[in-house]
Amino acid sequence: MDTKLHHEDGASVEWSVFDTPYAYEQALADMDARVAAIAAGTAPEAVWLLEHPPLYTAGTSARTEDLLNPRFPVFAAGRGGQYTYHGPGQRVAYVMLDLTRRGRDIRCLVQGLEQWVIDTLEAYNLHGERREGRVGVWVARPDRGLGREDKIAAIGVRVRKWVTFHGISLNVSPDLSHYDGIVPCGISDQGVTSFEDLGVLLSLPEVDSVLRDRFEAIFGPTAQREARVAMRA
Repeated sequence: MDTKLHHEDGASVEWSVFDTPYAYEQALADMDARVAAIAAGTAPEAVWLLEHPPLYTAGTSARTEDLLNPRFPVFAAGRGGQYTYHGPGQRVAYVMLDLTRRGRDIRCLVQGLEQWVIDTLEAYNLHGERREGRVGVWVARPDRGLGREDKIAAIGVRVRKWVTFHGISLNVSPDLSHYDGIVPCGISDQGVTSFEDLGVLLSLPEVDSVLRDRFEAIFGPTAQREARVAMRA
């Protein structure tokens, strides 16, 4: 991976794991505050690993007709992309990096986030792939039909004053039927999957350990904070 994704000063990224569900609107407000502090130089870069209660989010390109059944609360996310789902068993990683010190290349950032997921899957002998015109990470499912691919991770980012926020959502063991209320990311001819759906049974802490290792290989060192308690929905 291009080394310009590393911080030019080699500074550590603050790595936090939240051990209770994080209310979505509160997460957005907290991210806004942290991004402003990073841009002002008063806080270090950060990655937050968390879960949300069941909900749908609408990106800036979301189409009304892709919300099939609003069985869960729907939130405007402010990130790029269309509709997606968040809920228990899914690891959400909010990534707040200062691109001024990492090359100011948003395309490179997205590729780095995709590679982060691909490398994490590879640690469990799962083959994730990129697809032209479809942001995220996909797994081929020949067992489910010719040309069938399922998305295992969604990626949506936003940049303000060259500081990134939002990030990735990686399906570990969510209830995949919860995706039935939307057309995920506006793609109706492919499906969604998870580690569990692919026969790999893991806890979130197990996945977190690999995520951290693979993140550092691409983006540089991290510094662990104590587990934090999020605000409940």
